[in-house]
Amino acid sequence: MSFTSALTIRRLRTILKFGATVFGLSAIFLLVSPKTFLELLNLETSESLQWSMRMIAVTLIALTGNMLSVARFGSETSVVFSSRVMIVSAAGLGALTLLIPADFGWFTIVYAAIGFLFSLAYLTAFLRK
Repeated sequence: MSFTSALTIRRLRTILKFGATVFGLSAIFLLVSPKTFLELLNLETSESLQWSMRMIAVTLIALTGNMLSVARFGSETSVVFSSRVMIVSAAGLGALTLLIPADFGWFTIVYAAIGFLFSLAYLTAFLRK
């Protein structure tokens, strides 16, 4: 028995697809230009940090694929579960971005806002009738 409407599931699938696109683009950015990403966050750009950003990019590629798979082919239960995980994860991304030990710049604020907005989008989809 499902307590989530078909319309809510469609909304969640759409948000998951859009989120997968954003994470995929972030992954490409991190793979291609980790130094620029670090500079935009006003963090140091050492070789080891650039390497770490590339490793995160590979993880983001996996997350992108998983989100897209769940959005396109997952059962209602898996869509709801993944969306609940993403409420917490996206909010966590936003919060951690604001806690970066560096001066705030426009990119830091935008990056945090993206996380918070995705969290809010999932939450709103659950709460809408």
